[in-house]
Formats: sequence, C-alpha cells, structure tokens
Amino acid sequence: MLAAVLILILCLFVAFFIPNYHNMKREKEAEANTQTKKLWHIVQTSLREKKPARAEKALLTILKVDEKNAAAYNRLGIIYAKDKHFDEAIECFEIAQSLDNNASSLHNVGLIYYETGNFEKAVQAFEHAIEIDGGEPARYIAYAKALEKVGKRTKAVESLESAFELNPDENVLKHLLELYENAGDEEKIKAKGVKSVRSRVTNVRPHLPTDMTLPQFRLALLESILEEMPGA
Repeated sequence: MLAAVLILILCLFVAFFIPNYHNMKREKEAEANTQTKKLWHIVQTSLREKKPARAEKALLTILKVDEKNAAAYNRLGIIYAKDKHFDEAIECFEIAQSLDNNASSLHNVGLIYYETGNFEKAVQAFEHAIEIDGGEPARYIAYAKALEKVGKRTKAVESLESAFELNPDENVLKHLLELYENAGDEEKIKAKGVKSVRSRVTNVRPHLPTDMTLPQFRLALLESILEEMPGA
C-alpha cells in the first residue's frame, strides 16, 4: 500500500511539477533575453551620443544577467581602451577571447599591448589572431608594425606583403616600399611599384563597357584625353 502511494506521488510530481519547472525556466530565459536586448539598445544609443559611462553601466548590467556574454566583454574592453584604462581593457578582451575564441578579441588585445609598449606580447596576439582569421588586411598591418618594433624586419615585410595581396592599398604600398628601401632591396621596390600600377589597371576592367587588353586600354585612355583637350 505504501509503495502504491509513493508511486502515485511520484507520478503526480512528474506530471505537474516538471512541466511547470520547464515553463518557468523558459519564461525566465525569455525575460532575460528581452532585458538584454533593451540593454544593448541603450549601449548602442549611448555610444552614438558619446556617453561611454552610460554604455559601460548598461554593459555591466548585461554581464550580471549573462556572465558569459563575450560580445559585452569585448565592447566593454573597447570603452576602457578609449579611456586609456588599459589593464581593464586587456582583462575584458582576454575574458571575451576565453569565452569565444575569435580573432577580434585577440586583435584588440594586441592593439593594447602595442599601445602600452609591450611589443613581444603584441606580436603573439596578432599572430594568434591571424591564425584564426587570416582574411583581414588590418591584422597583417598591425602584426607588421609590432614585428618592426621587435626588430623582425623580414617577417614584417612578409606580413605587409600579405596585407597588400589582400588589399592593394596605397598606404600599405607606401609602408612596404619604405621597408624595402630600409633593407636596400631595389628590385622589390621596382617590382612592387609596377605590380601596384598593374593591379589598379586590372581593377578598372569590370567598369569598362567591353573587355580590353592593356594596350587597348592605353589607346582608349589616350583618345579620351585628346577628345577633352581643346584644339587637339
């Protein structure tokens, strides 16, 4: 008889208490998500209005609700870095990186180390960031600058070459040519300069009405210039 009563109690517990517990848990999670969304809106609005203290307060509240929110730690680190609170910024970026192993947090840590003159640690952070995501030219540029500071000029050149391959930007080219010049590498100076010109001409091709070879493009460009010159 006692066994039957215990079984009945257990059945009632399973039938009523457990579903209610799960419903309460879902409602609590939904409430937390709504609160987090509202707080993120406050963060974004505060940053647009240049009110970092208000944004910081909202981010700290988010982390009370969700202590494993890597994005909140990352954004908080950026705020601290802008205010020159570098120790707090590094701590936030390192926590963010431990929660979500992403290149952005590592890159941000590297920037702080570079800013504070800890170039060896900056090199390590940028190197790790590139291992995770090697598709961003900015990572290679930052890595090259840190490598220069620790006297690793050859690796710095290689890193800038990678940045230039991803994005043939004029500023990257200028810095790269300076490194070549410092290293006395005249052949690379000439080759990279020619390659830059060629890449710019190649990038024009999608905007031309018809596909052209380089000589045809030169001729068309000359004819266009002559048409615009009075008395030509």
